[in-house]
Amino acid sequence: MPELVFFSGTMDCGKSTLALQIEHNRSARGLAGVIFTRDDRAGEGKLSSRLGLVTDAVEVEDEQDLYAYLVDHLSQGGRADYVIADEAQFLAPVQIDQLARVVDDLGLDVYAFGITTDFRSKLFPGSQRLVELADRVEVLQVEALCWCGARATHNARTIGGEMVVEGAQVVVGDVNQAEAIGYEVLCRRHHRRRMTSATTRAAALSPDVLPMTSA
Repeated sequence: MPELVFFSGTMDCGKSTLALQIEHNRSARGLAGVIFTRDDRAGEGKLSSRLGLVTDAVEVEDEQDLYAYLVDHLSQGGRADYVIADEAQFLAPVQIDQLARVVDDLGLDVYAFGITTDFRSKLFPGSQRLVELADRVEVLQVEALCWCGARATHNARTIGGEMVVEGAQVVVGDVNQAEAIGYEVLCRRHHRRRMTSATTRAAALSPDVLPMTSA
């Protein structure tokens, strides 16, 4: 039976790499898929991983009907044996409903990949709808690590290395970006304390906390 499967995890845990692996495995067997993405780091119409792998994809627009897109694609003689939706947290809840309809009415497997919560630890609307509708929710087992070495469970937004907790829910950045707006994965304790790798390193170098020695 076809399924709607939601693969979730923090940033930097290999979601896009797995999406590309699924695409590779199925295309190697002669299957053809449709890949949707939204706001990928590699630019419009791309699905990429931090390992440097990249492939073309359909950039999802606001208000776009994904079910209608696939029906039109099939009606014009295109093939679609499965669907991959990366960065699914950025999709609108109604678009998640459309992906569920693709499974139920068109009989296609849909593999959705996304972050569950934002930098404020609040559910993305698209991810919330996936949790509500998916036949299966798979938490990725490749653990991203906090700077302290503990398992990272939260996504932090940073500006100049300092964690921020206010702002628009969607601002595209990268975990490798230290200047301006960037992102970092943290354990819950250090997310609560707003302790990023940069602020911790700065505190360690501060003269106020250096050990004192006698003359």
